[in-house]
Amino acid sequence: MTQEFMIYRTMLSYNPVSSNTVIIRSSPAMVPVICYYPRHGNVSSKAIRPTWAPFSTTVSTEERLAFSMYLMTDDWSARLSSSIFQLGDVFNIEASVVIDNHIPMILFVDSCVATTTSNVNSNPSYDIITYNGCLVDGTQDDSTSAFRSPRSQPNMIQFTVDAFRFIEVAASTIFITCSLRAAELAQPPDQMNKACSYNKATRSWSAVEGSNDICRCCDSRNCAMPPVGQPRRWGPVVGGSRGIGKRDVGPHPEEHAMATLGPLLVISAETHHVASTAERVQSLRVPEESQPLELWLLVVVGSVSVVVVAVGLVATGRYVMKMLSPQEAL
Repeated sequence: MTQEFMIYRTMLSYNPVSSNTVIIRSSPAMVPVICYYPRHGNVSSKAIRPTWAPFSTTVSTEERLAFSMYLMTDDWSARLSSSIFQLGDVFNIEASVVIDNHIPMILFVDSCVATTTSNVNSNPSYDIITYNGCLVDGTQDDSTSAFRSPRSQPNMIQFTVDAFRFIEVAASTIFITCSLRAAELAQPPDQMNKACSYNKATRSWSAVEGSNDICRCCDSRNCAMPPVGQPRRWGPVVGGSRGIGKRDVGPHPEEHAMATLGPLLVISAETHHVASTAERVQSLRVPEESQPLELWLLVVVGSVSVVVVAVGLVATGRYVMKMLSPQEAL
């Protein structure tokens, strides 16, 4: 053992065997073999995927889980470059977690809250997702917010939120902060591990995975379901500003983080109409203001043309007179 490596040494020996008792066509050999294994990280070639998670793998990958949340285009094919919206638009939100050598995990959005500042505890605030995956914004009469189902992949979840503004607030910027959680893929869907959307047509909740019964707690507003004999609680935070931590949930490992979108600028339809009208008026004024300039240019060009023609005529006349003068003298 060294500080960086665990070294494995062995000797391969070869003793030739011949069926002929008189001659042999090879020689014996001794080949030393030395293998260096790094003492830090997972040295597996990933060819074998065991159901158990070695301690070294767990330690090395806890630091590599990277949670993220982005606004996406309407077809969900790329990230949205603009952060300016108007009422009537839709926020296409995609949350994901990057898993390197970790055991397979599934991503959930436990909660999302909108505020006018980056401080998630500031007022005013508006709950978009609550109760461990209940998209309560979809219950509003003027909202079509919902999770996309089915998922494209377990470590990613997508949902839509209709654009909105806060009442009685002059600022039109909003921040959306969500609590993201990665759980073991083998964890069955339940009241704590769910993604539920509200269906206004049937006045009921539907789950992205599992039975719709796990969404009933969205109406009762009590989705807590601790394991038998052990309370469910948050463990200590092990990350930095990302707020990454672990949950003590018995045999199922979990990690969570906070992610924020914003500032998002949301303008009303009236503001957009006024801005568009102003742009159209300005575009109409440009040709009118450019007419005096165009007339002046025509006058200058015409004057220069007259001068050039006059100079040419004078020069031609002088040349003709010069050519005729010697003939008259003779």
